[in-house]
Amino acid sequence: MDEKTQTELEAAAFRRLVTHLRERTDVQNIDLMNLSGFCRNCLSKWYAAAAKDRGLTVDYDKAREMIYGMPYADWKAKHQTEATAEQKAAYAKSHPDHH
Repeated sequence: MDEKTQTELEAAAFRRLVTHLRERTDVQNIDLMNLSGFCRNCLSKWYAAAAKDRGLTVDYDKAREMIYGMPYADWKAKHQTEATAEQKAAYAKSHPDHH
């Protein structure tokens, strides 16, 4: 497979992942972090970092809007629930460096 085709397939897979995460508003970021070690916010940071690596400026809020499909504050108000004690405990165990 040539590099262009590989890049196109990777981009298509990324777009599908973003669409999936937008559709699965029932899945909270803390659940993603606990199970996979990354969440929508991580993906937003990676997107902004990739832009910076290419000399482009995409701030974190714009990157989050791209991933969430709306401003983060809107998504949070519509879809984010308070983390349970169990979710918080699992997060603390799996991410001891994060506070």
